[in-house]
Amino acid sequence: MSGSMAQAFAHNFLGNSPRWYKVTIIGFLLLNAVVLWTVGPVAAGWLLVLEFIFTLAMALKCYPLMPGGLLLVEALLLKMTTPQALYLELQHNFPVILLLMFMVAGIYFMKDLLLFLFSRLLLGVRSKPMLALMFCFLSAFLSAFLDALTVTAVIISAAVGFYSVYHRVASGKDPRQDTEFSDDQHLPKLSLDDLEQFRAFLRSLLMHGAVGTALGGVCTLVGEPQNLLIGHEMGWNFTEFFLKIAPVSLPVLTAGLVTCVLLEKLRLFGYGTLLPDNVRTVLANYAGEDDAGRTARQRAALIVQGAAALILIASLAFHIAEVGLIGLMVIVLITAFTGITDEHRLGSAFKDAMPFTSLLVVFFAVVAVIHDQQLFTPLIQWVLALPADQQPGMLFIANGLLSAISDNVFVATIYITEVKQAFVSGHISREHFDTLAIAINTGTNLPSVATPNGQAAFLFLLTSAIAPLIRLSYGRMVWMALPYTVVMGVLGWYAVSYWL
Repeated sequence: MSGSMAQAFAHNFLGNSPRWYKVTIIGFLLLNAVVLWTVGPVAAGWLLVLEFIFTLAMALKCYPLMPGGLLLVEALLLKMTTPQALYLELQHNFPVILLLMFMVAGIYFMKDLLLFLFSRLLLGVRSKPMLALMFCFLSAFLSAFLDALTVTAVIISAAVGFYSVYHRVASGKDPRQDTEFSDDQHLPKLSLDDLEQFRAFLRSLLMHGAVGTALGGVCTLVGEPQNLLIGHEMGWNFTEFFLKIAPVSLPVLTAGLVTCVLLEKLRLFGYGTLLPDNVRTVLANYAGEDDAGRTARQRAALIVQGAAALILIASLAFHIAEVGLIGLMVIVLITAFTGITDEHRLGSAFKDAMPFTSLLVVFFAVVAVIHDQQLFTPLIQWVLALPADQQPGMLFIANGLLSAISDNVFVATIYITEVKQAFVSGHISREHFDTLAIAINTGTNLPSVATPNGQAAFLFLLTSAIAPLIRLSYGRMVWMALPYTVVMGVLGWYAVSYWL
């Protein structure tokens, strides 16, 4: 009996994850305590950061919330950080949590409109480089005025819609019925081949879109949370911020869009896959049937969703309230005027957002450990000790590297605080202070596309419902982002070093 119970516990631990993965996580938990007690908290802190990145990299083996959560529970027990520090971190990032809770759900209720609009784009533009460029540019443009997570939620919702339609049709099911579309067992061989090509096609579009959110998000005061933080510290309004950042952001944006087209034409790094003809036929037939059979109530619902989308864009552009609260308003407006009144349909809208929201809380616990153990302090002090003409370029590199393994909002907060303290104490001039602020902002936004945990939009995509369906793993995201990382990082560093 005891043997069977032990087997049951071993099987239940992290569920169907591979045995080697379970052993690895247990090894991490044991190793952390040993390193803390023998080497010290700084080494243990860096080890914890690397372990958490490992759980993100293995997201397709096990959702990172469970193994990452175990690591952070241990960190709290070992007093590498405190519940109070975690709570303060969550308070500081509460707008992001609100955004995930309500905005993602709000986008869910727009999925009919999104599928309608994106299907016209997908079926109307046959050139893959042009289609990729449009995805990247639209994501950049929207992210400059909206929030990158909101834009990412939009393109994820559209991709899930396309994928579910084809998968259900290929499986012999009604594409309009809410049935499972993650099981490939019932697909014939030809449909499986088309599905693999369709997955690669969607992967490339989603990655172009995700990179686009970084290209556009760096440009404006409201593009990313750290932009707003830096702009507030510097006293820059919307126009001032755009003009200050433009010598770096606009050349990088142009280079990023050129990179997008070249990747598709040259078919490098997993890009260049075309939409299969059979999939195009299925999606075109679905769109045609939808148009022919759309009832007056369905047309009215599309009009309501369109009006809600315009209200959403205007509300976000003028920042009438926190983004998450605007998302709640969108939920209320769409559900109230489209006949959605039951709790079950409301609950479905929150299904995708809550796991990532929970994971983000664990991520902020990692940030709390970084803060409490002052893991970044030596690097900050080293950069600020360099000659003044070398500081902007090194700040860009340091911010990029640290943002790629941590949280870019946290990194920006730490660096701008230190630099402002140097300015207030009279160690640097206002002009040099402006230059360093630009380096911090662009450093946290551009090279951080190197890894999914460097950008919240990338992390959201990696842990979304679409990632396992299209086989988008951590390693594949890093590989597909690599050319963008090199172009955006090198050009951004050169602009910060020589054009400011």
